[in-house]
This record gives sequence, C-alpha cells and structure tokens, in this order.
Amino acid sequence: MPTFGWIILVIVALIGGLVGGFFISRKYMMDYFEKNPPIDENMLRMMMLQMGQKPSERKINQMMSQMKSQQRKKNNDKKK
Repeated sequence: MPTFGWIILVIVALIGGLVGGFFISRKYMMDYFEKNPPIDENMLRMMMLQMGQKPSERKINQMMSQMKSQQRKKNNDKKK
C-alpha cells in the first residue's frame, strides 16, 4: 500500500475513534447521572439554608420530586 493510502487510513481511523469515543462516553455519563443524581437531599437542604430559607421535610421532598419528574420528562422527550 502506498504511503498516501496509509496516511488516509490513519486519519479515517483517528476520526472514527474520536467520534466513537465521544458517543460512548456521552452514553456512559448519561447513565451515570441518571443513577446518581448530582444533587441529593442534604445538598438541597444546605442550599436552602444558605439562601436564608428554613428547609422543612415537605419542601425538600417536593423539590426532589420536581427535579426527578423534570429529569424523567427530559429523558422521555429524548427517547422519542
């Protein structure tokens, strides 16, 4: 195979690897964040305290359920 052929093969393999790696890592991170949301109840409680609000369990549960429902809606919209 001539040198020009090898150069084209290497460039195509590099581009294919980059594109494949991007989509595989994106899928992995989406699954990770779905299983392990970045904000939990303790973090939400701390944020409310820092904003000067008194966090009750009712408020915390309400905000967590809203965040989960938005995440589910977002995921369902992407799957369609």
